[in-house]
Amino acid sequence: MCSLEHRPRCLADSSCALQSAGPGALTLSALPATVAENHAPASIAARSSFIRHEPDMARSAGADYRPRLHALAARQRRVARGAELISQGDKLSSLYEVHAGQFKTCMTDASGRCQITGFHMTGELLGLDGIAARRHGVAAVALEDALVFVIPYDDLNGLFKEFATLQHEFHLVMGREIVRAQALMLLLGSLDAEGRIVAFLLDLIGRLQARGFSSSELVLRMSREEIGSSLGLQLETVSRSLSRLHCVGVLEVSKRCIHVRDEAALRRILHGQA
Repeated sequence: MCSLEHRPRCLADSSCALQSAGPGALTLSALPATVAENHAPASIAARSSFIRHEPDMARSAGADYRPRLHALAARQRRVARGAELISQGDKLSSLYEVHAGQFKTCMTDASGRCQITGFHMTGELLGLDGIAARRHGVAAVALEDALVFVIPYDDLNGLFKEFATLQHEFHLVMGREIVRAQALMLLLGSLDAEGRIVAFLLDLIGRLQARGFSSSELVLRMSREEIGSSLGLQLETVSRSLSRLHCVGVLEVSKRCIHVRDEAALRRILHGQA
């Protein structure tokens, strides 16, 4: 019988940020490959940042829009763990780029049931759901103390009129997120519980790698219950699936820390079901 309690708590104290978490928080957020920080080095994080991205200057015509964009998004806002950055039903006023920390987005129905729709990390934009109706359909809640850049939406639209290349870059950001979300939803529709957990972990690994974080040492900020909500699974099912992956040696799970021992095996599990 495999018992999680008799496995190492964490591979090394420097590998996992052992910060306090609420009851039941399996919390695993990847740390940078070199130093234990809350966000990746700026040169690496810029790869996934709309504000700090490097435009394709060969395609760019006219003036460089970056100074104007940086000035527009100069204001930062701190969000305490558990606090709402955006409330469901709020009017659209700004978009937000995550600079440090992680967020969940969630929708509450008429009966009060809350459904988590996604998790968001450094460099990703929050508030895009409010563009069509000029009102937000989901709330954005900090999973840990976080910092965001505030991007006034009407002012951003003004820049789009001046710089077509900036608008093109914004559309690329939106398009990549749509494609990623659709691909994940297609997979989840055809997978059993364990496959959904694997798909979730591989999606997380890919996003972290793009930001220069370690893809093998993780400290999730969301609880098992929150993971289950996002995947359509019960808390107990999430726990059992992680325990099995631990027991077969694919993962090493210790409370808030996960060590990915065999990423290739995770991909084989996923491809065997898809």
